[in-house]
Amino acid sequence: MNKILIFAAFILLVVLASFVRGDKKKKVVFFGDSITQAGVGPKGYITVMQNMLQQQGLNNYELLGAGIGGNKVYDLYLRMDSDVIAKSPDIVVIFVGVNDVWHKRTYGTGTDADKFEKFYRAIIHKLQGNNAKVVVCTPASIGEKTDFSNEQDGDLNKYCNIIRHIASDENVPLVDLRKFLLDYDMANNHQNVDRGILTVDGVHLNDKGNQLVAEQMWNVIKDVK
Repeated sequence: MNKILIFAAFILLVVLASFVRGDKKKKVVFFGDSITQAGVGPKGYITVMQNMLQQQGLNNYELLGAGIGGNKVYDLYLRMDSDVIAKSPDIVVIFVGVNDVWHKRTYGTGTDADKFEKFYRAIIHKLQGNNAKVVVCTPASIGEKTDFSNEQDGDLNKYCNIIRHIASDENVPLVDLRKFLLDYDMANNHQNVDRGILTVDGVHLNDKGNQLVAEQMWNVIKDVK
């Protein structure tokens, strides 16, 4: 009789443990600048992604935004402990770089390419050292013209290539938003306008841009184990 009770108790514990493990949500933190800060708004890409998951019946993800307007890569590094690591994320999506390029023209600041790469790698290493999986994203746009006449296309492409190289070198998943949004603009921006297709101002996403970013990010996040 005692053996039967012990066995029944063991089975109950296994079932309860399985239930607890299955109920635990995977926490994803999106780490970036004003685009990510807006991402938690009613039509932002993080909210769009959350709605997508709910429609698919996927309730095992918790999506959190950690974006601050104007941030560059070194700002992310400096606030990483309090704004990301303290939340014990399972996955961190790094979406930064546009201000490191854009602010060179708008404010006379920015981030030199070599410093950008060093800070970016340091962020990845520290997150991984705190047991988070990392996904990296290329910055998408500083102007939507498709004939490569946007003033900062050259610099933006250079920094995107840095991120692509880091992703390959560090063996982390890449969401190449620069490529995806440019491909969409090439197919849909027939008037070669600098905004209004996927962005409101050439940089910040409109509704369609948020939808595209949410879809492309999720296509990568869903495969992170």
